[in-house]
Amino acid sequence: MRQDEHTLAHLLDSMERAAEKEAVSINDVLHEIGDRSITPLILIVALLLVSPLSGIPGVSTLAAVTIILLAVQAVTGRRRLWMPQFLLRREVAGHRLSGCVRFLRRPCAFVDGRCKPRLQFLTTGPMRFITLVVVTIIPLGWPFMEVLPMMSSLGAGTVALLVFGLFTRDGLFVLLGYVCVVITLVAGGLLVLTAAS
Repeated sequence: MRQDEHTLAHLLDSMERAAEKEAVSINDVLHEIGDRSITPLILIVALLLVSPLSGIPGVSTLAAVTIILLAVQAVTGRRRLWMPQFLLRREVAGHRLSGCVRFLRRPCAFVDGRCKPRLQFLTTGPMRFITLVVVTIIPLGWPFMEVLPMMSSLGAGTVALLVFGLFTRDGLFVLLGYVCVVITLVAGGLLVLTAAS
């Protein structure tokens, strides 16, 4: 990839091109970004779940299955991604996807403007592997939170931070993602303790 392709704006442009169709499948988005781009596709799915799309029944579960499948392939070092046909054929209305892209443009531009190579030890070698394993684990609970779409959106935001950091080689975003993981674990632990007492 060229350096200018390592931005959220570039990924949004790819989604916008795919959204020109009346119904957009995962395969259409994949066609725009290429089948060697596992990390960017994880990022796209996470971003879509942060958007209003998360309110559609079934989207959280579909996103969880997709991210887990992709992250496992990234962990194992697969060069060309594979996805089952039933996932590749899943569609969303083009106008819905366009609306999500518009919703995400401003916050993504803000993030792009603050991204630069730093703390790169968090984005390569063993830390990259560990982060991809964490990205595989986080979505496991999303299907059980379908009735609370905002909860899966928070998890997707954490995944987006972690993967964006890997994608751009900016370890600060990976670090922010881990801060979100710790906050979530502490908050969950406190809830469990409160409920038990």
